[in-house]
Amino acid sequence: MALTRSLILSPASGDVATALIALYVLVSAVRYRVPKITLLRMGLNIAIYFLGNLVPWVGDLFAAWWKPNMRNLALLRKRATVSAEAAHKGRSSDWLFVGAIILVLLTMLFGTLAVSVFVIWYIFHPAA
Repeated sequence: MALTRSLILSPASGDVATALIALYVLVSAVRYRVPKITLLRMGLNIAIYFLGNLVPWVGDLFAAWWKPNMRNLALLRKRATVSAEAAHKGRSSDWLFVGAIILVLLTMLFGTLAVSVFVIWYIFHPAA
């Protein structure tokens, strides 16, 4: 129970939940055969949200305004080219394209984590 409360109350839990939902919407767009340019725009919405949240306090205000999931759902509704019944699978090239977008987003995530670890290490282990 305490672990659940600490996860719910941790500062980054909302950002993680938003990112997971955003990735789900992006993957769903492949099934609906959304054009690649729209998939790229959806990925950029997620990346902009991620980069905007890097700034303390201002990032929270930005996140309240930007809402990548709402933007991506609007794009999905507008650009979907098949019905829900026909959306069983996407084309291989679409899956590869979205995989590349997700790889870039994960690289951004792990890059910021690496920089954070380096900065914390540098603060606690200053040069002699």
